[in-house]
Amino acid sequence: MLRAKGVVDKFVEFFGPGLGEMPLPDRATIANMAPEYGATCGFFPTDDETLRYLRSTGRAAAAGLLERYAKEQGLFRSANTPDPQFTDTLALDLASVVPSLAGPKRPQDRVALEDVQRTFRAALTAPVKERGFGLAAAEASRSVVLEDSGSGATVPQKLGNGAVVIAAITSCTNTSNPA
Repeated sequence: MLRAKGVVDKFVEFFGPGLGEMPLPDRATIANMAPEYGATCGFFPTDDETLRYLRSTGRAAAAGLLERYAKEQGLFRSANTPDPQFTDTLALDLASVVPSLAGPKRPQDRVALEDVQRTFRAALTAPVKERGFGLAAAEASRSVVLEDSGSGATVPQKLGNGAVVIAAITSCTNTSNPA
């Protein structure tokens, strides 16, 4: 959505009534994903949630300083603060956001979690020029048997294309956010 809008080399500020319901760790994750959506940076305004987070993580003095500074500079957002004037805006209904994965080849190729199996299988045999892997059908369905004898017991495991052997949150996303 953001790449389609053309946010490459832009600063993206998130605003609107939904911010009051979004915890700071979620905001940090979204802001840290700026490279995935193409922006130079993504940021959220300072508000009560920002101060609450700082205080709850043992940084009360920093919260007090930030609150005074942001209010003095007119940068503090509250429920009564009018939205800033922007050169362009894009509306996103937060209720429409669904769990997704990046890929299968590029981080901007987002796939809804419920579609991952179908789209991955299709990508295996799709031509490379169409963002596929270009495998022949026989090669796409091929598997190998792995044997783990590290513990003394041999346990054969069949491993094929698309098997998940390790899953990780990568790139610049905040892995400490359990949401």
